[in-house]
Amino acid sequence: MAFKDFPTQTFGTRLLQRSLERGRLGHAYLFSGHDLLELENLALTLAKVLNCQNPVRKNDAAVDSCDQCAACKKIENCTHSDVHWIRPESKSRIVTIDQMRELMKDVQLKPAEAEFKVAIIVAADRLKVEAANAFLKTLEEPPAKSILILLTTEPQRILETIVSRCLRLNFAGEGARKLEPAEMQWLQSFSEMAAAEHKSLLSRYRLMDVLVRKLTELKAAIDDSLTKRSPLQRYKDVEPDLAERWEKELAAAIEAEYRRQRTDLVGIVHRWLRDVWLRALQGDTRKQPAANSEISALLNFPQLEGTNRVAGRISSSDAMQNLQIIEQIQRWLHTNMQEALVLEVGILKLRL
Repeated sequence: MAFKDFPTQTFGTRLLQRSLERGRLGHAYLFSGHDLLELENLALTLAKVLNCQNPVRKNDAAVDSCDQCAACKKIENCTHSDVHWIRPESKSRIVTIDQMRELMKDVQLKPAEAEFKVAIIVAADRLKVEAANAFLKTLEEPPAKSILILLTTEPQRILETIVSRCLRLNFAGEGARKLEPAEMQWLQSFSEMAAAEHKSLLSRYRLMDVLVRKLTELKAAIDDSLTKRSPLQRYKDVEPDLAERWEKELAAAIEAEYRRQRTDLVGIVHRWLRDVWLRALQGDTRKQPAANSEISALLNFPQLEGTNRVAGRISSSDAMQNLQIIEQIQRWLHTNMQEALVLEVGILKLRL
């Protein structure tokens, strides 16, 4: 991929290209956004541009890769000796101090076959505190001709001492993420199920089942996608130690991506429950047309009929309590609490 292949991220890529053109590229970057895979591809593309043998130039400076030369192909296949990747690889999805020490040792060496050494830390929010602290000196004063790129979908979880030493680029876009058609279809099904009468415990468990089945589909799709991308699929005859490392990295990557997408899915439910709250507020302000109009303009999903039915039978205070419950679910899911138990307790507590 080249920078031109990111049409929805033109602001961030143009900033990088402007820095390249002016010879003012930073030594350390923090890329944040909704999609870790997209962030990986952006970092990979920057590594290509820095080491491309036939780059696209502007004012005699490389601003994009050819995506065809030997160096670009090696970087694309993660086989370039001067581009280093660090990923969470333990069962707890942590980037360990041993991984960072090995990276720091590699970064200190001169480039073996290219102009720049590039180190990319995937899910930098998973850096253990001691690993992050050990990395600070290198992050602040990296060797010449080296670029460090940290990637995260949760920048608020990164130590401030790390953040302050990086140039930040946000690739998340502005405002709430627009739902894909499949996501919108699922939310419509969920809202319709929620809008049905919930006089029995069985009906509430049916609502939970809608959420659980979607999560199961997400996990299976993530497992299939990341397994196909793993170097384990491309290089069969590797040393056992390396194969074991790749297996651990794959398992950690699958779990991390699942947790991210699970957070997104529960976030979609949160956005819908916010609409329910706004509609319930409208019921409290029927005699204030101006306020009513302002509230309607704030809805995330005005087309969903289930929103009105739920809002019509609960108070605005109950609707606000639902928001607090879904926020608590998100907090619980970030702990080691069992997912099924968290969802069961949360869904049963909702006022519908």
